[in-house]
Amino acid sequence: MEKNNLLSQRTRSVGPEVDALWIGVGNREEDLAKPHILIDSTAGDSHPGSVHLHSVSDAAKDALNRCGAIPAQYTVTDICDGVATGHAGMNYSLVSRDIIAAMVEIHTKASGYDGLLTISSCDKAVPGHLMAQARLDLPGVHLPGGSMAPGPGYTSADTCYETNLRVAEGAMSLAEEMQIKLSACPSCGACQYMGTASTMQCMAEALGMALPGSAIAPANSNIILQYAAASAEQVAENLKNGLTARQILTRGAFENAIKVHAAIGGSANAILHLPAIARECGIEITMHDFEKLTEDVPLLTDIQTAGKWPTQFLWYAGGIPAIMRELKDQLNLDVLTCTGKTVGENLEALEQNGFFRRAEQFMGNYGMTTGDIIKTMEHPVRESSGLRVLYGNLTPDGAIIKQSALDESQFVFTGRARVFDNEESAEDAIYSGEIKPGDVVIVRYVGKKANGMPEMLKATDAICNKADLISSTALITDGRFSGASRGPCVGYLLPEAAEGGPIALVEDEDIITIDLHKGTLDLVGAAGESMQPEQIEQILAERRSKFTMPVFKHEGALRYLDVF
Repeated sequence: MEKNNLLSQRTRSVGPEVDALWIGVGNREEDLAKPHILIDSTAGDSHPGSVHLHSVSDAAKDALNRCGAIPAQYTVTDICDGVATGHAGMNYSLVSRDIIAAMVEIHTKASGYDGLLTISSCDKAVPGHLMAQARLDLPGVHLPGGSMAPGPGYTSADTCYETNLRVAEGAMSLAEEMQIKLSACPSCGACQYMGTASTMQCMAEALGMALPGSAIAPANSNIILQYAAASAEQVAENLKNGLTARQILTRGAFENAIKVHAAIGGSANAILHLPAIARECGIEITMHDFEKLTEDVPLLTDIQTAGKWPTQFLWYAGGIPAIMRELKDQLNLDVLTCTGKTVGENLEALEQNGFFRRAEQFMGNYGMTTGDIIKTMEHPVRESSGLRVLYGNLTPDGAIIKQSALDESQFVFTGRARVFDNEESAEDAIYSGEIKPGDVVIVRYVGKKANGMPEMLKATDAICNKADLISSTALITDGRFSGASRGPCVGYLLPEAAEGGPIALVEDEDIITIDLHKGTLDLVGAAGESMQPEQIEQILAERRSKFTMPVFKHEGALRYLDVF
């Protein structure tokens, strides 16, 4: 890019005080004309996924200095959904994604940076950073912050939900529980399962905005620092060549990412985040795209929590490049990536430089092969994968279920409704024994308009940690789920209850059927009795005529919900 076209130089030209201010932070006179590149990370003490990013950002800064650019380090740290879950803090989670994107935009636009390196690991920060990259359309790269090492016996923070229940049952002592807590999060990085954090790191790479192989790399190794330097150098190279984010974030890139998402059994929260990133590029991604594009995509890897292996094992086995290599006949290999090369060219380069050979050697450390973790198209973990879209009289505009988190015996489920207007009361009912096998737990008024769409992690874990409920109880909500969800959990119902969706009209003892074969979610009975569709239609009409919408009052930052 020509020097006179640099945003930083135009900023200097209209503001005579700019040079003085930049010199005031330590730049020299000869630095002022160099390209100015923003490093915007979520570094902070908020949680393990961000606590190490100061050093990662420093490595990127050093590399940019060597490239002859002027780096500037900014941070807006993110919240941890694991800490926020189960109380009012979770209402802020989805809002934080949009605020992170807005702050990166503010940082960039207010100071006139020429290029952008974003660094983050977790649930809302990665999509927020990718939204900002798309919105700003600068030469840029996203650097995933990596994954956490597994605890003993592949334990993770998610394990603690189960130990809490075992203590309450008297099956485990507090001392035994503390031993698990002491080792469940043994390093920095995103949680060790295919939750939203790991999923969105993988999506950044599958979209072409992160360097090949960088997603879910071990955060507790110097590998992440090597990716930091390489990512910084790539931003400088892209600036020189005029390669910007929207040249990468094309329709083909999003279609590739959706297929990779299915193959890895990614978090259902991608149904919120990928469309939000695409909208910044003027591209529409719908629920139908997730289903239609993945009809022939099998599940290729068995990652926790629904599966067996921690995320670092997926990286050791070759990570997203190995998944894309296996999916190559279904992907668009000609789309451009942040390397300046196409997906196909990247895969060929990885073959040549020994990346896949090193993956075999890494797995050899554990007495395993890459094939133990990443299966083939001919012999997958499961033929069906991805997200299933459900429609019916309870969700006219669609709902989502994570098909890969189900046993096929759970593809059809009929049960009696138990209705709750918040997660806390549902969780209490589950742990107290009020919820019985065959029940369908309804948690409503937790959608975006009502309360910011909090995750139902505690309610789903409460069900999954009770042996008599795990395969016999479903959960339906207009809220969302953690990527750690398991079992028949249907979420993201549209319209949500706060918009007058039918879920607001459900009553205790209604009969509900979930059918993945038909793709339906329906109210099929009331007062414990099955009924004909016309009878159900009449009942819903009568209930709606008497329905009064609760009043939702948003204060402080939650007022941002009103513009969702």
